[in-house]
Amino acid sequence: MVTLKDVARECGVSFSTVSKALKGSHEISEEKMRFIREKAESMGYRPNIAARTLRTNRTNDVAIIFEDKTGSGIQHQYFGKILSAIQNAFQEKEYEITFIGRNNVQNFDYLNHILSRNFDGVVILATDFSRKNIQTILKSEVPTVCLDYYFDEKHACVLSDNETAMKTLVEYVVSRGHKKVAMIHGEKTEVTQKRIEVFRQEMSRNGLKIPENYFMEGLYHDPETSAEATAVLLDLPDPPTCIFYPDDYSVLGGIRELNVRNLKPGKDISIVGFDGIMLSSMMIPALTTYEQDGTKIGRMLAEKLISQIEGGEDYSRCDTVSGRILTGGTVAEL
Repeated sequence: MVTLKDVARECGVSFSTVSKALKGSHEISEEKMRFIREKAESMGYRPNIAARTLRTNRTNDVAIIFEDKTGSGIQHQYFGKILSAIQNAFQEKEYEITFIGRNNVQNFDYLNHILSRNFDGVVILATDFSRKNIQTILKSEVPTVCLDYYFDEKHACVLSDNETAMKTLVEYVVSRGHKKVAMIHGEKTEVTQKRIEVFRQEMSRNGLKIPENYFMEGLYHDPETSAEATAVLLDLPDPPTCIFYPDDYSVLGGIRELNVRNLKPGKDISIVGFDGIMLSSMMIPALTTYEQDGTKIGRMLAEKLISQIEGGEDYSRCDTVSGRILTGGTVAEL
């Protein structure tokens, strides 16, 4: 069996240099790291997981809680980008990831499962954070990092800048002359509540009062509910000139309803998405939306958890990641 000492001898460097290179340490130059990794791979070096576990009291395996109600899993373009970045960042540090959960997530004992499997930590992406079995994890000593949920100053999280995103979108729509703007929002989560709150505030700041029947609840990543909500809004005695949707994928349901009524986005009515997935840029006209930086979000989630697991103190507990508006062509100028 090839050992680290064998690789070090072959590369003409010290044992510690090889160890740092294989762990992706910033102390090693990119060129030297690549040389050592390629040499180790050509020699057939494989890390001794059992020995490492005994030595570090770590399994280098982390759990991911991702409760996707839509059933799209990693095919969900927004979360797919985040998960891909998470996986890449963990692999660079020789960590494995394992998705955990059961069909009946309400009663699943996540904490007991995490402890019994000796996971080093857990990334919590999409869930009801107020639920008891999730709160139990956060109150435990297990290293955790959450997406879009702040627990307390002792826990790490990465927040997508929903406030700036919604302000930017509203500002753009209002600047195009729209005063009758409706919002189809996702199910009730902290993210949803923040978006609705900022939407209301920005409309009010611009002197616009939005009637309550302009607010419709749908589901994230679900075109069906968005289609139904679009129909209700268009049937109002005084329908909106612009409709905000929960996300880009949900927009498809709205477009389907518009097609039934021979209405063209960006001409007869304006529509706005959220997330900035690839699909939005391929539409004709391209969708006006807000692109979230899923790659940066995913990498930060992984790095924060690794820092906790390995005892690092030089990281910010919570960071907010901003994105950018993609103006597209689905918001007409009035």
